[in-house]
Amino acid sequence: MTSETPWHKSSYSGQQGHCVEVAEGPTTHIRDTQNRDQAQLSVSGSEWTALLSTLRTN
Repeated sequence: MTSETPWHKSSYSGQQGHCVEVAEGPTTHIRDTQNRDQAQLSVSGSEWTALLSTLRTN
């Protein structure tokens, strides 16, 4: 993970300031927009795909 990682707001972020940002690649990184300097969640590409698939069906 570098400072040049292309972060973007997730389309699943809430409209009331509850936002997450993602940086997609072989490993997908997820962070809280309001707490960018704190911990990040990192998942494999297949785990990220499975999560998005689940969100789309629910």
